[in-house]
Amino acid sequence: SLMAIQLKTDDDLSRMRTAGQLTRSVLDMIGPHVKPGVTTGELDEICHDYIVNTLEAVPAPLNYRGFPKSICTSVNHVVCHGIPGGKRLKNGDIVNIDITVIKDGFHGDASRMYLVGKPPILAQRLVETAKECLELGISVVRPGAHLGDIGSIIQNYAESKGFSVVREYCGHGIGRGFHEDPQVLHYGTYGEGIEIVPGMTFTIEPMVNAGKAQTRLLSDGWTVVTKDHSLSAQWEHTLAVTSTGVEVLTGVA
Repeated sequence: SLMAIQLKTDDDLSRMRTAGQLTRSVLDMIGPHVKPGVTTGELDEICHDYIVNTLEAVPAPLNYRGFPKSICTSVNHVVCHGIPGGKRLKNGDIVNIDITVIKDGFHGDASRMYLVGKPPILAQRLVETAKECLELGISVVRPGAHLGDIGSIIQNYAESKGFSVVREYCGHGIGRGFHEDPQVLHYGTYGEGIEIVPGMTFTIEPMVNAGKAQTRLLSDGWTVVTKDHSLSAQWEHTLAVTSTGVEVLTGVA
């Protein structure tokens, strides 16, 4: 219900703006390192060092419910929550890097797709479509809209391109907590769900599959893959609802 949603004050929002900009800076920083031959573990070490030493912030995933690393790296058919390690990126891979930092008590959360070398056209189309899904989702956020509007526009667009939307994982409220109310589904019906009001802060982070929507959780308890081993792509921003519309806290300042 609306009662559980933490509406943010102007002071909260100014701190969330800072956390969001730091999150974006990690995604900018790591881009040039994402190339054939690098391991996901090396990307994690570079991000960890940058978050802790340069930004003087905290990588939220590290030890969150036992997660062992500072970032998530989800390659090809991995949908989300991939654990960095010895996997070496190769030409043609697509990889999502998901960054969440805590600064001054508040979280910023964003992810981005990176192309390794030159992926196949289908992979490029999938990555582009997932990005457009995020942008469309953001475009309907304003006071008086409903959370279902976000899911509806994302689902309709992805499916119009012949792709599918993952159901089991969704966007979420964010602030002092990494995951707060409400849940933000990436499928649904226009006009349904909680009404959007100023002061809400939440993520939109659609996961779009080239094949079917079904996923499965690997035995490590974290890594989520497409059940049919098709490619998956995801983009994410943290948003604040303003009196007139929306501010992308992890976007361009």
